[in-house]
Amino acid sequence: MPEVTNHACDPQADRCHLSVVAPAYNEAENLARLVDQIVAALLPLGRGYEIVIVDDASTDQSPATLVDLIRRHQCLRVIRMKKRSGQSSAMAAGLRHARGQYIATLDADLQNDPADIPAMLAQITSGTCDMVNGWRAQRHDTWLRRASSRVANGVRNAITREQVQDSACGLKVLRRECLADLVYFNGMHRFLPTLVRMQGYRVIEMPVHHHPRIAGKAKYGLFNRMIKPFLDTLAVRWMQNRLIRRECEELER
Repeated sequence: MPEVTNHACDPQADRCHLSVVAPAYNEAENLARLVDQIVAALLPLGRGYEIVIVDDASTDQSPATLVDLIRRHQCLRVIRMKKRSGQSSAMAAGLRHARGQYIATLDADLQNDPADIPAMLAQITSGTCDMVNGWRAQRHDTWLRRASSRVANGVRNAITREQVQDSACGLKVLRRECLADLVYFNGMHRFLPTLVRMQGYRVIEMPVHHHPRIAGKAKYGLFNRMIKPFLDTLAVRWMQNRLIRRECEELER
């Protein structure tokens, strides 16, 4: 008999408390543990939630694994891209399908820790901010990945006039309203803190856990970690300079 996860969102409901969105490409060995870890982290909250995994046209056993998982977990929804589209497109699809009042994002490779989500969510529900960006203060990656990330963050901050410690961290939590006017483009997942702040929302960073990859393979090399993000950074700076300011008020009679 299929396992039914407690506190899953009503499938017929338009909204639920929290959606967790995870893009995935060829992560078959990690998916079951990912779902189990998210469930373990969210069950104590006692609120309705959903897990939205976006399969970016995986070519391994991910599709079969997700079919099995969706039968066992009522809280799980699976979105499958018709063709390989990249992390930003998969993320955008997940965000658009998410029904939660609050939305968390994380990578599917188990390097992000779902146990950090409740504390991040608490910062938002307490009124401290509208978005919490994870900061992998102690990363368990190769020295080359750590070094390239430091350079990339420095360049992004210099060009966009930001002070984001770790804009590419996959673990983020935000209010649904932050997505209303979000600009979607290839590479946007690296700039969410800046894009959300551009809309006038409050963004903070919080140190989060980071774990070594134990299964699957990293999907990024030097070109898609450095060259393309640099071009995207120039585009974001252009958007900052061309942003339409809409602060206004209507006079009373």
